[in-house]
Amino acid sequence: MEKNVALIALFAALIAALGLIPKITLAFGVPITAQSLGVMLCGTILGSKRGALATLLFLLLVAIGLPLLSGGRGGMGLFTSPTAGFLVGWPIAAFVTGLIVERWRSGPLAVVACLASAIGGIVVMYTFGVVGMAITLEKSILEATVLVTAFIPGDVLKAAIAGVLTGAVSKARPSSVLSREKRVASIRSE
Repeated sequence: MEKNVALIALFAALIAALGLIPKITLAFGVPITAQSLGVMLCGTILGSKRGALATLLFLLLVAIGLPLLSGGRGGMGLFTSPTAGFLVGWPIAAFVTGLIVERWRSGPLAVVACLASAIGGIVVMYTFGVVGMAITLEKSILEATVLVTAFIPGDVLKAAIAGVLTGAVSKARPSSVLSREKRVASIRSE
């Protein structure tokens, strides 16, 4: 139990640390940051439940006003901004990413983690992001989808990095990749 809490807090801190990398804000108000890489890694390394909890902890800290988002942003107002959909999608993206890695046992872990990051960290996150942008910017879903196409190359690169990092962590310390731990062991620890 204590190990799970420590890892959840550690990965929430990782997302915050990735926010120190300078953001690039696009003309319509949504920044490109490295923090979505942290969301992907939460899923690929911690697994579905722990990964989602790490992102929820991070979002709770942001909601209470800590300036943890890229550019030193924090507070409840962010949940009504053009980025709101992306933020709401983070825990679901981490959960889906982790679930894919947990269930897809065949193939090299780096490849599985890369594809899981693309599905959870891009497709799922963009689904929420597009809806959030459409609502806050008063655009159609199609118009909001066109706006997020600028993010795709960077997020594909982040998914590849998440896959490589997850594979490297697995080789160096196999027991550290909790998304791949044996199911019996994870049931005992919960």
